[in-house]
Amino acid sequence: TDGADFPVGDDMISCKEPLLLRFVQHLHPAATKEMTIRFPVLIALILALSAVGLTYEIAAGRVLAPFFGTSLLTWTTVIATVLGGFSLGSALGGIVAERPRAVALRNVRSALVATAVLMAVSPTLLGLLHSWGVRGTDGMMLSVILVFFPASVCVTLPSPLLAKLAIEARPGREGSSLGFVLAAGSVGAIFGAILAGFVTLPLIGSTATFAACGVAVLLCLPFVRGGQTGTPGTTIAAAVFVVFAGLAGTPACQYESGLSCLHVDRQGPEVRLVSDGTMQAAESTAPGEASDDGTVGLALSYTEWFWARMDRDLGPDPSVLFVGGGGYTLPTKLLASRPAAEAVAVEIDPLVTKVVRAHMPRAAEMIARTGFDAAEGDGAGRRLGIFHADGRVYLNETEQRFDAAVMDAFSSGSVPAHLVTREAFARLREIVEGPVYVNLLDRPDGPLARGVHAILRELYPHVEVVHGARTSTGRTNVLFAASRLPLAPLDSLPDRYSPARISDARAFTDDRGWVGHR
Repeated sequence: TDGADFPVGDDMISCKEPLLLRFVQHLHPAATKEMTIRFPVLIALILALSAVGLTYEIAAGRVLAPFFGTSLLTWTTVIATVLGGFSLGSALGGIVAERPRAVALRNVRSALVATAVLMAVSPTLLGLLHSWGVRGTDGMMLSVILVFFPASVCVTLPSPLLAKLAIEARPGREGSSLGFVLAAGSVGAIFGAILAGFVTLPLIGSTATFAACGVAVLLCLPFVRGGQTGTPGTTIAAAVFVVFAGLAGTPACQYESGLSCLHVDRQGPEVRLVSDGTMQAAESTAPGEASDDGTVGLALSYTEWFWARMDRDLGPDPSVLFVGGGGYTLPTKLLASRPAAEAVAVEIDPLVTKVVRAHMPRAAEMIARTGFDAAEGDGAGRRLGIFHADGRVYLNETEQRFDAAVMDAFSSGSVPAHLVTREAFARLREIVEGPVYVNLLDRPDGPLARGVHAILRELYPHVEVVHGARTSTGRTNVLFAASRLPLAPLDSLPDRYSPARISDARAFTDDRGWVGHR
């Protein structure tokens, strides 16, 4: 062993040899006791810090959604950045572990305090960068590095010293001690991932989760004993700041689950449902906006085209599948205008349905009057079956058949990749006899639009495509109608919509699918 430094009177004795170490332990048991951390405590500390690190990583991916969406690119950036921080923290921690014991312990305590503060302030820093105009993929990558990398370094810095102390705590049993150290790190990571995904993010939200990570780190401080204790005022100030950040910090989401970050935005007579920074649905509550059938006026232009197409293509009593519940405006329109129609809406997040029922009155009234939980069985005469499930899972498992389908599911600003593959649409073709309608957000001839167009051209002889006016990002709604039979032309298109010309491309598959907007 490299021994340790022990206080003897006003001096420090450095013990570099095992025999001298035992001699000092015999002469000064109080000093050695102060420097010793029991093996189970060390293992518990390693497990706890590993759990905090993984909880922080998953919360980082969640809190990005309102600012930059959720995609393969955002999660790749978060994972790479946090793992990079873990790597650097481990390397620096190894250097710290070689310092005199008292100095090393003081450095570790300082790293824990810094970790707590950096984790608690993360959502505030992210919002600040976004308010300064940081946008796009490059802005997302810069924000992730600036906000999440420092805390990732600090949370891992104590681990090498803790591992070293754990191995030294059981002389002659170094192999099993090392095994327990590695196992504690893995178990902690598993626990942290489960805690974030199933407990903290759904129940208390991302802002409070970051603060909870900070509190958990500060709770480790009393167990890191030995050496100079530092300034208690610093630790107290950090604890106050972390608690304040959790209680007074502005939540990143008005409504939050493990799947969605939702805001309800009221613009005059219009109620808008915004998910991960992208408007998902809108309902006009003005009496004059309701149509003759008493249903909600369709506030978004893409729904106007969908409804015009459905009204032309479908008979008086169709059964329609909606993959993506959103604001339930199209199912509401269908059921109100066709009293014999039936609909099934597949919405992955129950929170979306709950928010719609609370804030979008006409859709809420339709759900209350005709809706039922289709997973629990027949609705006994009710016409709107609601499945809270992943759209692809539902497609794979359902035995029900439909006259038409609307694919309008989104994760942040894009369609989930597993819903726009050849295999997904082939299964849709098996259970839907009539037309399929698809909504995408992309450039009019962008890569997502080209991939989906290639799929539909393979499966259906008749495909119609229109697009709306481009936004400042160059993207817009790109709408498809695909059918086995010829599609009757519409009398007109919504304002600023026009036919789209889509280039040839490779069809997306489950193996090589859509990776998200860059």
